[in-house]
Amino acid sequence: MGQTQAATDLPPNPNRTRTPSNPQTPSRYPNPMSELPTEEVKLHPGDVFPSFSLPSADGQHALSDYAGKYVVLYVYPKDDTPGCTKEACDFRDNMQLRQHGAQVLGLSRDDASSHADFAEKFSLPFPLLSDPDAEFMRQIGSYGTKVLYGKTSEGVKRSTFLIGPDGRLVKAWYAVKVEGHADSVVKAIEADRNAHG
Repeated sequence: MGQTQAATDLPPNPNRTRTPSNPQTPSRYPNPMSELPTEEVKLHPGDVFPSFSLPSADGQHALSDYAGKYVVLYVYPKDDTPGCTKEACDFRDNMQLRQHGAQVLGLSRDDASSHADFAEKFSLPFPLLSDPDAEFMRQIGSYGTKVLYGKTSEGVKRSTFLIGPDGRLVKAWYAVKVEGHADSVVKAIEADRNAHG
């Protein structure tokens, strides 16, 4: 026993590389992977859509304001950019959405002033809501990791949610392609109406 004790009392060899006996990360250090989400949030048809009250250029808008109507909430990256402008104008020009009494709401991280300029420039007849910290967007799966041209980044994911008159999700579109998208939303409204008489 004496020899064993003496060996442990020797000063450490500065030239020797120490190899930890346990290769796992010590518990006192945070696991760098622990903060990564295990899965992305995605809403599904039939889910009760999360309630919200968000600002726009003309005041607050809440989901409850439109109870009994179809609501088209579309999430887009930025005001007055090519893809976002086309999407907004397609919703603006789609007469069938109006015929179905659907309320269109745009949502981005832009502030109310930017929204006001964008809406005026393109004569957008529907409210544009602001979520500057993307807090609500995260709840509905519209903000997070995305891949664009092979590069991974954090940002707004172009997406659309069709909410029924009962406040439940009828359909969600993630990774929206702008071309023809407004027509797809109209078809989803018509299909839901036919299914429920």
